[in-house]
Amino acid sequence: MKVLAVDVGGTNVKILASGETTPRKIPSGPKMTPKEMVAAVKKLAADWNYDAVSIGYPGPVVHGRPFHDPYNLGPGWVGFDFAREFGKPVKVINDAAMQALGSYQGGAMLFLGLGTGLGSAMVVDGRIEPMELAHLPYRRKTYEDYVGLRGLERYGKKKWRNYVEDVAGRLFAALEPDELVIGGGNAKLLKKLPPHARMVDNSRAFLGGFRLWQDEQVRAQNYDSTSEPVTTDRTNGSARENGSANQKNERGKGAVA
Repeated sequence: MKVLAVDVGGTNVKILASGETTPRKIPSGPKMTPKEMVAAVKKLAADWNYDAVSIGYPGPVVHGRPFHDPYNLGPGWVGFDFAREFGKPVKVINDAAMQALGSYQGGAMLFLGLGTGLGSAMVVDGRIEPMELAHLPYRRKTYEDYVGLRGLERYGKKKWRNYVEDVAGRLFAALEPDELVIGGGNAKLLKKLPPHARMVDNSRAFLGGFRLWQDEQVRAQNYDSTSEPVTTDRTNGSARENGSANQKNERGKGAVA
């Protein structure tokens, strides 16, 4: 199956199809609606062959559908029928989760995306769970206020780097992954990586889009825009599917590299 991966951002929409080597992009911006995005992407990819589409969406996605309109794009994203407009099967996933999936190498992985905000996701034994860690309280505000773009502009690079290291350390200790992956456009500003971390570039989002359809380990029906909701276990705040939390407990602290 050939897949068109679409990474939707507030500045640009970037695309890449299976078998192609050079991504393409178009400007987005605060007035772009989903219908305009689809039309522009179809035109941009007119000479590419693809059977299905993966969309990395800059906001929360619930049961394969945008939960609310993005802050930095136009209106109309909630309830939009992407499959009908593309004329192809479509899976929609949070943009940080798509990059996390493309960065995954096994075990339990925590992904943090340093960009305008703080993107976050975990992949555990091939099962991906988008997370919304950015707005949890930290110091006098939230994680995002210190390690997102606002924090970088307010505190400067030196303090921002210290906050990134502190936040990454706190989340690593709390969630106990095997490794930490740092991505996002501002990751390149770090002079050194936090412990247990490796850096990836944004092109991993395309691989994540391909894997949504191709990797049998991933429960892709969670992100199918035409699927019925999947029952999840949210005991003690966990949003992983039944059994995943038990697998994580069995892994134990000794598995942390």
